[in-house]
Amino acid sequence: MRISEAMHSGVRWISPDTDLRTAARIMKDDDIGALPVGENDRLVGMVTDRDMALRAFANGHDVSSLTVRDVMTNEIVLCRTSESIEDAIHLMEEKKIRRLPVINEDKRMVGMLSLGDISHCSSREMTGELLKAVSDHHA
Repeated sequence: MRISEAMHSGVRWISPDTDLRTAARIMKDDDIGALPVGENDRLVGMVTDRDMALRAFANGHDVSSLTVRDVMTNEIVLCRTSESIEDAIHLMEEKKIRRLPVINEDKRMVGMLSLGDISHCSSREMTGELLKAVSDHHA
């Protein structure tokens, strides 16, 4: 199965200058745990609810003065619509991540592939191995 068949399409992204309160509200309203971050029509990072909790709240910062840029993850790991689900699983296991932005052949972000998406289209064994890999303690 191809990633294009399993992903959530029509993903919204936010600016790195978005305040954390707005980003959190979007996550709450859309029932999601991560948002792609874009600037000048390019994907520049990802921000997760965990990024916000650990890089803003846990560090004692004045959250009202922080933007997404202050807490986002700059390293972007992504996949392509034409790749297989198995390719995505291996990448997610290797990088210990639960979500991947998906780009098309024109390098445009067209969706997100999550652990939940994979659980709906893969075997229990593959999903279980992926869950174990991304849930292991990071070194």
